[in-house]
This record gives sequence, C-alpha cells and structure tokens, in this order.
Amino acid sequence: MYRCIALLMMLLCAANAVAQQPLYVVNGKIVDGIESIPQSDIESIDVLPADEQTIAQWGMAASEGVIMVRLVYDTPATFFAEGTDNFTTYLSKHVKWKSNMPAERVSLRITIDKDGVAHVTEVLDSTSRQFLKRVTKAISEAPRWQPAMRDGNPIESLHLVNLQLPVGKDIPAEQFVVIL
Repeated sequence: MYRCIALLMMLLCAANAVAQQPLYVVNGKIVDGIESIPQSDIESIDVLPADEQTIAQWGMAASEGVIMVRLVYDTPATFFAEGTDNFTTYLSKHVKWKSNMPAERVSLRITIDKDGVAHVTEVLDSTSRQFLKRVTKAISEAPRWQPAMRDGNPIESLHLVNLQLPVGKDIPAEQFVVIL
C-alpha cells in the first residue's frame, strides 16, 4: 500500500515537473526546447509572463510563460554533397590523411557567405600545421552550401567544424613532467 502511494506521488511530481516548463517559440514556431541552438544563432530572447494576454495568444501551453527566441536567420545554412548532409563527414572523406599517419584534430569556426561558400574564420584548436593546411584546403574546395536565409534573402552564418582523423584513432595524451 505504502509503495503504491509512494509510486503515485513520484508520478505526480514527475508530471508536474514536465508541466511546469515554459512554452518555447523559435521564429514563431513552437519547439520542444532551445538547448541545441548555438548562441551565435540567437539574435534576441524575450520572456513573456504567464498572464491572461499570453495565455489568450498561445493557449494553455503558455501557463508557465513563453520564451520567444528570434534567430539571426529564418532557415539555417545547409550542406549536401555526395549523399551526405554532414559537412564533417564530407571533410573526413576529402582530407588527404592516411590511416597509418598519427591522429590529428582541428576545431575551426567557419563562415558560410551569401553565395554558400565556406571560409575559415578562426582556428580554435589544431594539433599540427600540416593537418590544418589539409583541412583548410578541403574546405576551400568543398561544394557550396545552401546559405542561411532571412526574410527571403541569403545571409552569412557561422558554424563550427570539429574534425579528427584517422577516424577512430585516439590522439596520444600529451607528455609532461611535474617537478616538485
């Protein structure tokens, strides 16, 4: 009996926890959450209280308030070439790096311009100049993206590229000596 009551209480608490979330609206569309949106894609965030006007506009789903997010674009930039829509997968096939070579990684910030051309904007991390040079070359030779759009016009957008090759090979830990 006590176990049933405890289980029922846990279920009610879980249901209340789910119900006590605000309504998320991104570019006018209701979404489940905003955790996966990169900060650089957000132009503005407005928080609407759970008042009569908000509930009248958005319905009972807004009973805990509404978080309105405006992105810098209406539609994000997309990449599609050779059967993949993942730019990192495309790069891993086009960067000339043999499996017997040491594992290397690079993290880059790239800009997709209004014409859909990718440009390296910033090198965030690179384990070697040779690998960085090959990745940069593959990016410059890559097919064009479909640029991000805002109000029917193409706009620039920022993206991150994290690439490690050969795929599945670990990068050795850095060796260091601690002197006491």
